[in-house]
Amino acid sequence: MPPRQVLQAVSGLVAGLFVAILAGTVVANALPRITAELGASQSSYTWVIIAELLAMTATVPLWGKLSDLYSKKVLLQISLGLFVVGSLVAGFSQGAGMLIFSRVVQGLGAGGLTALTQVVMAAVIPPRKLGRYSGVFGAVFSGATVAGPLIGGLLVDTSWLGWRWCFFIGVPFALLAIALLQRTLHLPHVRRDVKIDWLGAFLIVAGVSPLLIWVSMAGSTFDWFSWQTAALVGGGTLLLAAAVRVESRAAEPIIPLSIFRIRTVALTSLASLLAGVGLFGGTVFLSQFFQVAMGKSPTTAGLMSLPLILGSLTASTFAGHRISATGRWKRYLVAGTVLMTAGLALLSTIGSHTPFFVLSVYMAVLGTGVGMLMQNLVLAAQNDVPANTLGSATSVLSFSRSMGGTVGTSVLGAVLAHRVATELSAGRAAGGDTPGGAAGHGVPDPTTLPAPLRALVENAYGTATAELFLWATPFALLALIAVLFIEEKPLKTTTSTERLAEESAIATGGRALSAPADTPRADVAEGSTRGVEEPCGQGSVPSGPGGGRNERGRNSRVAGTVDRPGHPS
Repeated sequence: MPPRQVLQAVSGLVAGLFVAILAGTVVANALPRITAELGASQSSYTWVIIAELLAMTATVPLWGKLSDLYSKKVLLQISLGLFVVGSLVAGFSQGAGMLIFSRVVQGLGAGGLTALTQVVMAAVIPPRKLGRYSGVFGAVFSGATVAGPLIGGLLVDTSWLGWRWCFFIGVPFALLAIALLQRTLHLPHVRRDVKIDWLGAFLIVAGVSPLLIWVSMAGSTFDWFSWQTAALVGGGTLLLAAAVRVESRAAEPIIPLSIFRIRTVALTSLASLLAGVGLFGGTVFLSQFFQVAMGKSPTTAGLMSLPLILGSLTASTFAGHRISATGRWKRYLVAGTVLMTAGLALLSTIGSHTPFFVLSVYMAVLGTGVGMLMQNLVLAAQNDVPANTLGSATSVLSFSRSMGGTVGTSVLGAVLAHRVATELSAGRAAGGDTPGGAAGHGVPDPTTLPAPLRALVENAYGTATAELFLWATPFALLALIAVLFIEEKPLKTTTSTERLAEESAIATGGRALSAPADTPRADVAEGSTRGVEEPCGQGSVPSGPGGGRNERGRNSRVAGTVDRPGHPS
């Protein structure tokens, strides 16, 4: 693919990733209005959030494995199609049951987009050049995470739009992504014997689901130490143990256990998990801090998060260009983790009266660290795995990051609720009165409270949010230790598509069987190497005009390439 075509395809991938991340965060400020209009219960309120997160996180490994076996382009478009259908059903929902079902469909699509975007990037761009594009994706990821509540608040506060547009807003972006990818993304597909480990896929999803339900509902719906915890944790653990046994014996495992023997994959997965706990567990409550502890509106609260987004955008873009220019990447992982740890530690000192300028500096430090770290963890792992397991390895990192975010949001949310209740109880003991809904059973609106109670609530949420960031800091520090042990290896200069063709050629005795996914199979003769370039100096013969080693030649080769004269079949 020539550079212009790559940029067009990347635009489609960016649009797809943006809506996938936005789907999970845009409803944060809209849920109270949604559940009130639909007459939903508190349990339904919780499941509207969990359903999308559960479907997305649990299916990421399956999407990754499918991308190693089938056409990445087709799978990506299926993911976008599922997201569009889920979004439309959610927007037109007339009851809580329909809304929860639609969120499951949305989550299935978002899981595919989260896993496949990174895989497709590696298929069209070599690791040495991937950094400059990874910066954009890192900024989109962070921006959609933080800006989601802002967009949701704006939509809910706008009378002529309303909460239904929290779901409709992603549809145009998804349709644009489908059109762009259909027109610009052309990937050769290497023919392989396909045998999916359906039992392993079922056990992985069935094992992850109860654990996600546990971390999402423990501390709110039921206690951390209860029979529900024992049942969910015990059942999930047993199912995952069975999945490991099945995967170790399967011919085509969903998650090849051998990839964890690769030091880079193991350490980057661990770092993604730990960074996800600290990052998402902390930043998801920033909007609430601005609204409750500082008395800002939802729209203003979203705008106050801009230093975090801008820090991430600037750092990810800078680091990506420097990595592409120098080929050195570990220094940015280390620097990013150090800055993320420092940012979380600085935010642990905030309170309801902290000046916004000081908050902006702290958020910019955190955003800079995130921008240097998250996407480059994926780059390091993709650079060090065989091409035929690229999808599985990438999905493992995406899964680790999502799982870390889920655990962090739940655990640190419980820390926040406990500290708020403690602070309000102390204020009541000192002669004050606790406002309704503030003792861990809901979030109060400080603008409706009398001055003494408002000051009490603002102080409680300011103190509790600072403690939350203090708890998040050790996880970032542990991520730094994991990053320090990652071995820096030179970035490859070939795409995963080219490496896969080479691996296929070696496995078949020099006959790489491949064809573009969007080309009829009848046009491809056995032994064709269409869409696959061989290095100069190895006796390769161009298949027609323009078949030399240049960008135009990669796209102008025609079917019917024959084996080289004298080459053993």
